[in-house]
Amino acid sequence: IEKPEVEEKEVKKVVENEKLASWKPKTRLGMLVKEGAITIDEILDKGMKIFEREIVETLLPDLEYELINIGQARGKFGGGKRRVWKQVQKKSGEGNIPKFAAMAVVGNKDGYVGIGYGKAKETLSAREKAIRNAELSIFKVVRGCGSFDCVCNEKHSIPLRVEGKCSGVRVILKPAPRGTGLVADDEIKKIFRLAGIKDIYVQSFGQTRTKMNHVKAVIDALKKLNNMV
Repeated sequence: IEKPEVEEKEVKKVVENEKLASWKPKTRLGMLVKEGAITIDEILDKGMKIFEREIVETLLPDLEYELINIGQARGKFGGGKRRVWKQVQKKSGEGNIPKFAAMAVVGNKDGYVGIGYGKAKETLSAREKAIRNAELSIFKVVRGCGSFDCVCNEKHSIPLRVEGKCSGVRVILKPAPRGTGLVADDEIKKIFRLAGIKDIYVQSFGQTRTKMNHVKAVIDALKKLNNMV
């Protein structure tokens, strides 16, 4: 049963490698990456804007992605199962124009993570837009061991306590000793796993059912670590 899935991943990887090999950069930064004259750390440290997703795919070839459950299927009394697609619609003179929205998180499980949001008329197009925007917004996460109960000095948690906020949601991230795991919401765990964080405490306040704001608050907290360390 697992064999076709493995073969499919291998075929997809070969196609992506061929696509990158035939990539023709359109920006100066893309040309530097194609020549191997710059690294991802230099790009992020200098605050250079990334306009081509191939830049990130070339410098971080082992990126993975996960979709956040930002939507909800219809159910009785307003309930329903969470899903990755959020249906939105736009009012126009011709009537309502329905679209699908998706939110993706990408990372290499070794300190680099990004978040993206995409809308399209079809679900697969929305997913591709979300992944592309996530790759373009990649940033480096500062990891460490800041818990008083742990002295391993390895990069399994965060170095210090930090807060993040987005709209009506506020989160507090705290370092945790090794072996604690990810003490957080299931959707928020996806961010930490792709960022390479294995142990952390998360306190959330406000309207956390609005997953888009909840995720953005966590991302805001992780970005603040770069200015605090």
